[in-house]
Amino acid sequence: MKLHELTASTANNLIALKMHVHEVANPHLHHLYEETIRMMEGNLKDLLHFYSMAPTETRNNKSKGEHEDLTGFYAGHLLGMLKTCIKSYADAITETATPQLRDTFTKHLNQYIKLQAKVFHFMLEHGYYPAYDLHKMLENDKKMAKKALEL
Repeated sequence: MKLHELTASTANNLIALKMHVHEVANPHLHHLYEETIRMMEGNLKDLLHFYSMAPTETRNNKSKGEHEDLTGFYAGHLLGMLKTCIKSYADAITETATPQLRDTFTKHLNQYIKLQAKVFHFMLEHGYYPAYDLHKMLENDKKMAKKALEL
């Protein structure tokens, strides 16, 4: 499961970086974006080597010029962001000694947990995250990684 999570997260983040790199005006930051993109492309290729047990990809029969639906990408990006928030708040709760701040962190954590569940169920219901079918999930990872590398 961690291979899936790292692959999916890396692919989603790589797509987002490639979508925004041209908007970064500062030359030094632009260079850092490009360096991050190259590093993540290499990392994604490394991770894909471990997918040899995954089913073969199905061919995409979409005609040229047909607008691509990015709903799955946006939902996956939101899910990953919420999971990161949950981990960050859970970590913060263990590091605070102030009861009021701990209560605030706990309130926020619970909000993120509820929202993450909603996004997860949205993805599950619409086929963007086949969480209970490992082969489909790994196939989706490969498709998303390929898309991220081709951008």
